[in-house]
Amino acid sequence: MTTLSDIFNTPGARADAQDGPFSDDELRLSNRNSGTLLEMLKHDVTPTGLHYLLIHFDVPSLDTQTHTLKFGSGFGAPFSLSLDDIRALPQITMPVTLECAGNGRTAVSPRTRSMPWSYEAVGTSEWTGTLLAPLIERACPNADTVEIVFTGADRGFDKGVEHAFGRSLTLEQIASLDVLLVHEMNGQPLLPQHGAPLRIIVPGWYGMASVKWLSTIEALNQPYQGLQQVGTYRYRNHKDDPGTPVTSLRVKSLMEPPGIPDWSTRNRYLKAGPVTVAGRAWSGNGSSISKVEFNDGKRWHTAQLTPPAGRFGWTRWVCQWEAVPGEHVLSCRATDSNGDTQPLEPRWDASGFGNNAVQQVNIYVELSPRV
Repeated sequence: MTTLSDIFNTPGARADAQDGPFSDDELRLSNRNSGTLLEMLKHDVTPTGLHYLLIHFDVPSLDTQTHTLKFGSGFGAPFSLSLDDIRALPQITMPVTLECAGNGRTAVSPRTRSMPWSYEAVGTSEWTGTLLAPLIERACPNADTVEIVFTGADRGFDKGVEHAFGRSLTLEQIASLDVLLVHEMNGQPLLPQHGAPLRIIVPGWYGMASVKWLSTIEALNQPYQGLQQVGTYRYRNHKDDPGTPVTSLRVKSLMEPPGIPDWSTRNRYLKAGPVTVAGRAWSGNGSSISKVEFNDGKRWHTAQLTPPAGRFGWTRWVCQWEAVPGEHVLSCRATDSNGDTQPLEPRWDASGFGNNAVQQVNIYVELSPRV
């Protein structure tokens, strides 16, 4: 891109990124979006104000009292629902771990020019709402329906294309994944930045599928061609590769960084002796975690697991480590019930999506604490 007009008038336009210092654009994105503080992994449920955020455009200002969700075209019995209507439906609360598809992007080289996530774009909340499948059935999708499209109230440009953020799912996916129409997060009404007053939650998938500020639901008789469905969020070998869709979470784990941090580098300091190292692990499509291993820089140790509260929540792991003086690189890796294990090195993707390589934490251990 050479001019400002290219951003808004050239389909596919997005500046390439180079490894090295982050661009002003990337810094602006990182100031708008926020990640979970890794020391908060100690909580089964991420505190609401510390759950990660990725906001593509501007946060819409929607009136909770007047906003309605419209089941529109492609349905034989279209209808609209207010927030009060939705609250009156059967309610369930489900713990779900959400992760941004770009989490870990900074470790993929050469990187793409986008939100520079390292490890922090993940969190678990208790989402309250109603199952979406019965509402889809009530609206009577036409017999030739192929996909259901969810469109939010947020609108902007990406790759030179103006659009409202939208994503689609098949009827089978909506039913098998227990997709929720959500109005509460951790027992409180959704905050504006988390999609108030309504959003969907797609358990077991990366966060891009969980459309926020939900306004319309439509049934299509052909695959949805919205930009956020076919133009982004696809695994690609190069930028012109049509790729394959980003869908379910890849198996992953993180540790609560032991010790105390250096202010600018976030490297850790610890005194020698026995240490309890702990963290979280998760996978996609409701797959359970079968094993987590902790590496102290010399060998892998098997961690103890605490089962999650629900099918789509993360698993807590704990391991005991005898910290000896010196410099260490700590890491952890998870294996899920499908037999998938985190790789030691990032797998290549042109957009930096789905990087589930093992986390590394640099730590300095002293024989005794400083005075």
